[in-house]
Amino acid sequence: MALTVRNDTDIVEAYTFEPVGDCAAWTTVEPARVSLYPGTSETVTVRLAPPRSPEVRAGEVPLGVRVVPVERPDAVTVPETTVVITAFQELRAELEPTTRRGWLSGRYRTTVRNLGNTATAVTLTGRQPGSDLRLTSAPGALHIAPGGSAAARLRVRARRPVWFGEPVTWPFEVEVARDPDGPRGSLAAPRPDAGPEPEETGEQHALQGEFVQQVVFPRWLLLLLAALLALLVAWFLLVRPAVESTAKEAADDAARENVAAAGKGTPTGAPAPGTPGQDPRGTGTEQPGGGQGAQETQRNGGSTTAPAGSGVPGTGRQSSATVEVRTGDGARENGAYRVPEGKVFGITDIVVANFQGDEGLVTVTFGNRKITTIALETFRNQDYHWVTPIEVPEKQAVTVSVTCDEPGTPASGKPASGCVEVLNVSGVLSDIQR
Repeated sequence: MALTVRNDTDIVEAYTFEPVGDCAAWTTVEPARVSLYPGTSETVTVRLAPPRSPEVRAGEVPLGVRVVPVERPDAVTVPETTVVITAFQELRAELEPTTRRGWLSGRYRTTVRNLGNTATAVTLTGRQPGSDLRLTSAPGALHIAPGGSAAARLRVRARRPVWFGEPVTWPFEVEVARDPDGPRGSLAAPRPDAGPEPEETGEQHALQGEFVQQVVFPRWLLLLLAALLALLVAWFLLVRPAVESTAKEAADDAARENVAAAGKGTPTGAPAPGTPGQDPRGTGTEQPGGGQGAQETQRNGGSTTAPAGSGVPGTGRQSSATVEVRTGDGARENGAYRVPEGKVFGITDIVVANFQGDEGLVTVTFGNRKITTIALETFRNQDYHWVTPIEVPEKQAVTVSVTCDEPGTPASGKPASGCVEVLNVSGVLSDIQR
């Protein structure tokens, strides 16, 4: 851009140039100072170098140049013009995470940034070779301001579970495409030395991802079931007959001993002749003091000790409690079992059931102690066991907190309207020692 300055005064004058307005940050004047004799003029070059940035918006931008006389600064003038910034498009897209594991479905996040200088609209389309996956993006279109960003959720769901075998990896891609009716072009400004327009970027992106579908019944579980079945067969075919045979032989031996004792005329358990407490002549008359000693022996030898802990505070019995939590889609609910007053619950086992295949989070808390937080989509039944019981004092609660991201589909095949999780806790419920 050219600017001509003329000295109409009667003295030699020097002029300085200062760009003003929204373009001042990236505008220069060459040379920045000129000296003119009376009645002469000179042309200077105004150079525009707008950065390729969302901060420089597309459209018309005013530009002014303050021409300041050195000798007469009060005679400053500001010639003005308009600079047209053309639009350019540049998109950056990212898929997080690129790999997700699950039995039937997984969730991803697609983030798109607009690095261009004009608002744009993009569409998101999930694709997978074949028809093994269903890909749904919400929302399917994003409107992004210059320098801004937007995100969409992508849900990948397999059409059928993998019951046995090895995990299956399903590759897919998410196409991020610019709206063809949006603005096009590259950053430019009216300057004579402008070269070729920069190539437009960000028209289309193909983001690669994969879903690793886990096996419902893994190989180790099948091996465990086979081992249990083998043990069961061995018990019925080998161990049980041997035990029954040994017990029968022991019973037969005892019967033979009783028959032999009856044939000799001596009642089983009766004292033999000559034993203390009986007349040595076999008349059956007890010796003096013999009966008293026998009775004393019976009293001393027949006394029993009460079972340990019987009727003593602090002992308890096996007990269990079940907590069911029903939660609406996108909501969070809590369920609790509270330990009765005067009791302490020593928990040794918990089982968490997600029989619908819901998606979300479940957190189990004993009193003030958080035990675990589990993603619902990673399990159907989960159990925990402790050798040393975890004690929950009286009036404190075993709490189950459920956040429902998406209800699953139970065995009936009809999608559920809400999430349902069940917690069973087992242990010893004991009295508190006062």
